[in-house]
Amino acid sequence: MNETRRPPTPHPAERARTIAARGGRAALLPSDGAETRITPVLHHVHPDGEATIVLPDEHPLVEAARRSELTAMLEVADQAPVALREPVRGLLWITGWLRTLSAEQARVASVLVAEARPDPRLLDVGHGASVLRLSPASLVVADAEGTTSLRPELFAQAEPDPFAAHEDHWLRHLELSHRDVVGLLAQHLPADLKGGHVRPLGLDRFGLRLRVEMADEDHDVRIAFSRPVGTAQELAAELRRLMGCPFLAQRR
Repeated sequence: MNETRRPPTPHPAERARTIAARGGRAALLPSDGAETRITPVLHHVHPDGEATIVLPDEHPLVEAARRSELTAMLEVADQAPVALREPVRGLLWITGWLRTLSAEQARVASVLVAEARPDPRLLDVGHGASVLRLSPASLVVADAEGTTSLRPELFAQAEPDPFAAHEDHWLRHLELSHRDVVGLLAQHLPADLKGGHVRPLGLDRFGLRLRVEMADEDHDVRIAFSRPVGTAQELAAELRRLMGCPFLAQRR
């Protein structure tokens, strides 16, 4: 019996770290039964899974989490860098204990976030904005590869994809300026999907993902590299191979 082999993909913890590193749209959901989705002024997920969250001073959750530790969940969305009908590629949920930091703790936390991701909104901390900390109990990552629950220590041991910081720019450039390249990559699609509108969806060290928008539904297809890549030069060689570039051998 022949089995269909799935192309290799990053480990779920690596995919979770990548979503966290990209810092997409977030919502905070306190476990109070109110089903309220709170949009933070700013959020940042640290390498250990802990999250720093900034809210306006007057938000009722700030005082509630100052009086006692609360349980809450932070949802971080992985948004596609190109305009798609269904733009969310994946979700990361961090569930844990939420508390409001003291003024001194908030200053220290703001500096740590600024070192990783400078943001002018951090200047509002202590001047109309408060800092809360979400300490993780568990994490769940959900995307086209599946849904996986992760322990915080497994999340902390992983690293984001090496191309996470450049993926948005590269895919937008591919979409807007190199539709011919997208067409060459589309030759690897299954025959029943070759009539759809092909869009660049994602890129990681294991391969390229394409979104095929059909009249009735969308399909995501992973095109695997011949081996995992870690540098821009290795990535370029794999893309030339997938495009069938005749100069591949000389330039690898």
